[in-house]
Amino acid sequence: MHEARIYRRLLGAHLRAVLEYRADALLTIGATVLGQLAGLVFVVMVFRQVTALGGWTRWEVLYVCAMVMLAEGVGSLLFEGTWHLGGLVNLGLLDYLLVRPYPVVLQVTGNAVGFNGLGNVGFGAALLGAAAVHLDLAWTPLTVLWAVVLLASGVLVKLAVNLATNAVVFWLLSPSSSLAASVHTLGDLARYPLTLYGTGLRSLLTLVPVAFVGYFPTAALLDKGASTTAGALTPVVAAACAAGAWAVFRAGLRRYESAGS
Repeated sequence: MHEARIYRRLLGAHLRAVLEYRADALLTIGATVLGQLAGLVFVVMVFRQVTALGGWTRWEVLYVCAMVMLAEGVGSLLFEGTWHLGGLVNLGLLDYLLVRPYPVVLQVTGNAVGFNGLGNVGFGAALLGAAAVHLDLAWTPLTVLWAVVLLASGVLVKLAVNLATNAVVFWLLSPSSSLAASVHTLGDLARYPLTLYGTGLRSLLTLVPVAFVGYFPTAALLDKGASTTAGALTPVVAAACAAGAWAVFRAGLRRYESAGS
């Protein structure tokens, strides 16, 4: 596909720029892994005191955490440019992207490479594999396929939420989106079972909908009671989020005023 080939080259150019400072890149990866390791240690310490957390076992919770790590890693590594949209709009640099014969949204998302994403993807994949082995689940070919679909859907939800919340800069005209940062932080709460929280917070995490990145997909995979039905809708939610994010971005792009206007 022509667009995919160009996107790969675009990311490659930014990756080469990042690798010119290899020590900095390695430190970034190391810091990311240490941060995720600290979260892992926290979960392990909690389960030394209890046998279940909101009805979820240790490996089930770690599977949710791994799903979120992978989604964040893919977002940082392949779509980091989304977080730079505010600067492009505020400084009028979006003008250069508008005149190029390539989809603007792909130019925006591919405008940077977050090398910390490599740490998230690597650590998340390792944790996901370890958790999968310890789950009380028969890994038939159909189950594996369903797990892959749920994982891909969770990643798409994360990417769509990032794009939509960053696209509000078209209206706010600020160099960064505090909404995007707030929603990203809120997503940390969705690493753990929603059954731990009150009705209000559960509803918020569902509607945003960061709970569909890791919690609900895992609930669907493991058949976790009332959350299973909602989790089974994760692919539908992902498609709706992608369509909604695209609509928000397009609406913002239409109201964008060129720096020369």
